[in-house]
Amino acid sequence: MFHFEEGEVFLIDKPLDWTSFDVVNLVRAVIKRYHGIRKLKVGHAGTLDPLATGLLILCTGRMTKQIDNFQAQEKTYTGTMLLGQTTPTFDLESEPNAFYPTDSITAEMMEEARKKFVGDIMQRPPKFSAIKIQGKRAFDYARSDEEVALKERLIHIDDFRIDATNFPKIDFEVRCSKGTYIRSLVNDFGLALNNGACLISLRRTKIGEFSVDNARNLDDLKRELMDSGTEHKEDKIKEP
Repeated sequence: MFHFEEGEVFLIDKPLDWTSFDVVNLVRAVIKRYHGIRKLKVGHAGTLDPLATGLLILCTGRMTKQIDNFQAQEKTYTGTMLLGQTTPTFDLESEPNAFYPTDSITAEMMEEARKKFVGDIMQRPPKFSAIKIQGKRAFDYARSDEEVALKERLIHIDDFRIDATNFPKIDFEVRCSKGTYIRSLVNDFGLALNNGACLISLRRTKIGEFSVDNARNLDDLKRELMDSGTEHKEDKIKEP
């Protein structure tokens, strides 16, 4: 039995190509349609980019008040970056805009670069991000080729591990504070090598003590929500 208005917390393994808001909108629509709840707060704790997968915490009803607490917790990511090229978005959402030779990069150089990104560091968010500047999203300025000043901010990285077995692809794991942009971390790692790097895959595995190992597949959650309710046909469900 679900208690949506009193508050539920769902751990979801976000699929590829879905935005975090897509997931929120789907869950809200299913609850409305199959449980007849006309107004319900549904929110998520920490945005994942469409090209990222992994743990997304969804809260309903009164539990949405806990979202800030969940967001403030340490997060763990695994992923892969590609050395030797950059893109405007710092990932594969845009085409490469520069290429660099990687044959002179050594294991020692990568280790020295890695050390620079452990502890308290200043990080500048990507131009293609959802940060608001004067009421407008940064990515809207970027898409219009308008230059805006994104301020550096203090973040903390507890651990940053790299595995160059498949060089120039570099697998990594990061434990970091709220507000850390992994795309920026990857881009900055490339710069520290006097080279370039872009993110090619990313998965969030933990938020605090919550693990993706305990998360629901989105299709399974949708089916469970539908099976536990009664359809109200006036509400339509849209998927991305």
